[in-house]
Amino acid sequence: MIGLSISCMAVVSMITIGYVMHKKGYKGNRTIYGASIGISSLLVFSGAILALTTSPAFAQAAAAPLGSGAGMGFLAAAISTGIACLGAGLAVASVGSAALGLVGEKPEMLGTTLIYIGLAEGIAIYGIIISLLILGRLPG
Repeated sequence: MIGLSISCMAVVSMITIGYVMHKKGYKGNRTIYGASIGISSLLVFSGAILALTTSPAFAQAAAAPLGSGAGMGFLAAAISTGIACLGAGLAVASVGSAALGLVGEKPEMLGTTLIYIGLAEGIAIYGIIISLLILGRLPG
């Protein structure tokens, strides 16, 4: 809950500081970049302080230990994600190099090549979906 509120504060504060700086007429990327880094740093440090100083009311009882079946389930989820991401990386490498060659010769084919690269990235998404299905079936 704390992380969600800090994330929302980060988005709102970045939008607010951008709006205020635009209305006041600040020009130059360096000024806007400095203000964005300052706000982001402030929110990161405030989040760290809130996370490190949690009250005992948030303490939870110790959970029951999971069996070896749950460990194998976690291992299966990790392996499915890892192999899918490895396959997606290999697919994007070959499709991406071919796409660069094609765009170099025919620049109007950029949109088509982006579709092929997106399809290659879909392999990783399928692996993540399978690992989420595995994790959903685990006890606890």
